[in-house]
Amino acid sequence: MRCSVIALPVLAAATSVVAKAPSPGKDGKYTISSAGIKAQFIPYGATLTNLFVKDKNGEDVDVVLGYDDIAYYPKDPGHPVYNSIPGRYVNRIGKGTYTIDNTTYVTQLNDGANTLHSGTNNWSYRVWNVTSATEDSITFAIQDASNSSKGMLGLVNSQVTYSVSGSTWNIKMEATSPEEKTPLMLTQHTYFNLDAYKDPGTLKIWNHTLYMPYSKRYLIADDGALPTGEIGTAAPNSINDFASRADLFLGHAQRDPKFSGNCGGGGACEGYNGYFLIDDAPKDAVVVSLASAFSGITADLRTDQPGIVIYSCNWMDGTADLKSTQGTKTNRKVVRSSCVAIEAQDYVDGINHPEWGHVDQQITGPGQNYSWESSWTFGTL
Repeated sequence: MRCSVIALPVLAAATSVVAKAPSPGKDGKYTISSAGIKAQFIPYGATLTNLFVKDKNGEDVDVVLGYDDIAYYPKDPGHPVYNSIPGRYVNRIGKGTYTIDNTTYVTQLNDGANTLHSGTNNWSYRVWNVTSATEDSITFAIQDASNSSKGMLGLVNSQVTYSVSGSTWNIKMEATSPEEKTPLMLTQHTYFNLDAYKDPGTLKIWNHTLYMPYSKRYLIADDGALPTGEIGTAAPNSINDFASRADLFLGHAQRDPKFSGNCGGGGACEGYNGYFLIDDAPKDAVVVSLASAFSGITADLRTDQPGIVIYSCNWMDGTADLKSTQGTKTNRKVVRSSCVAIEAQDYVDGINHPEWGHVDQQITGPGQNYSWESSWTFGTL
């Protein structure tokens, strides 16, 4: 988070009803495009539904998960937060409590003993307002009333602007809390499969390479994916190493006996569901590179955030349908470990860990402005 004492008037204005709201297409989606990208969105959760980029053959490939039927987003009981904006405080709050100025607040327990994404009325469940839209940009805004999510007090005004230019998808978020101090930490919860599930050789994500050159360190988590407070360092070629070289597959450690339970869940969570720190990255450096040899697509992330959550879709149970833009005749479902969510954000549960020095960054109050900015640039190998 970047926090300043200059509150932006545009945030308050953006949440009011505009004279003539932009209109979606016949399919209910808002489309923005540039020479190398077509992106489609819906107001529910400020959600990206489709992201078409060019593969090694120059063909358009839809590289993010979602549904053909936009009416299913609010109906899906699993609610995987497909490519939307959860908030006002993303990821976990340990034991459902936090403290501001010596007052302890209690939040909804919706992830075992913890709170996930602020509970079951978080921003990914809300219909946002479309405040502006052009051929290459769209802005969504939300007013989050005090205690709309249990224990999250004070009004928050927020907006996200998505834009495309060339082969880059840009995301910029801003928020203010004009009434009182409140937890505030956001992300774009993007799920990728760069092959669009069309690789006949595998249904899994393990053949994608992942390179995070500034992320040797990671937060050690308990069985429920809640950080313990300890910070680990990944040795080269160990399970959590994606920093030592650029050719490491997401599944490079599959033969390690610990891989099958690496993300907890009583030993049932294979792969990854954890937070990697970004250390000493130069300004505007690429901090995550995801790639697939099958499609030839590369995706490079730049962000102003101090770390990244990597979740390799362990809990996908094979019941969710793929979009018509994805899959093969024999592969029509989202199966376990077949995608990867990559989420730029501040330290998970940092509000409860003063030893990390990120509490102030995760609390926003009157006179302050919260901002978050990232971009994905797509290319080919």
